[in-house]
Amino acid sequence: MKALPSIDPTLPSDNHPEQVWYTSYGSNMHLDRLAAYIQGGRPLGAGMRFPGCRDRSMPARSIPVEMTGAMYFATQSPVWGGGRAFYDPHVDGRVMARAHLVTGDQFSDIAAQEMYREPGGLLDLADVLSSGRAVLGEGRYETLVCAGQVDGLPVLTFTAPWAMNDVQWVAPSSAYVRFLSVGLLSAGAWDVEAVATYVAACPGAAGHWSARDITGLLGADM
Repeated sequence: MKALPSIDPTLPSDNHPEQVWYTSYGSNMHLDRLAAYIQGGRPLGAGMRFPGCRDRSMPARSIPVEMTGAMYFATQSPVWGGGRAFYDPHVDGRVMARAHLVTGDQFSDIAAQEMYREPGGLLDLADVLSSGRAVLGEGRYETLVCAGQVDGLPVLTFTAPWAMNDVQWVAPSSAYVRFLSVGLLSAGAWDVEAVATYVAACPGAAGHWSARDITGLLGADM
């Protein structure tokens, strides 16, 4: 198993870094799916093609991390069916995630595609890097969060503008649970039991998915 790097919770001093850790806690932990956002294409199960990033290089590194906060499932995914994964940094707990080392431009392009916007612009990261949060819109992934830094580079992700307890939780589909869990396993820091227990306890999944159910979904990947 890979060692788990610790996240320094202090915000970075450089508001214009050349590289950042794009930190996924959902399906983009899986490199095959992330490749569609970087190199262009239609990811498995998706009904649309993504244009990709201006720089189509895959991440220089991908590392497992744990962010402070909670992951929960809400809204309705047209791709997977069931709830999507969201991150609330203000809840006590831990979020298993995978941080990908990309350029600032690549992060801007990935975020734009998740926001259903055209890539090619440059997000102003100054607000999120100085305050830890920047709301760019009301959409489901239009709020940027900086969870701290690793090796002096910012740990950046995006989520919804609302809090975990402000929305109805929605159970995720089996396809989404499996894909997300495989992404976590591929990070190399957690075993099947740890991943299954974690996902089963997340609001939205809890009460609908047990660790045993999720272990069964992962049978072919163990």
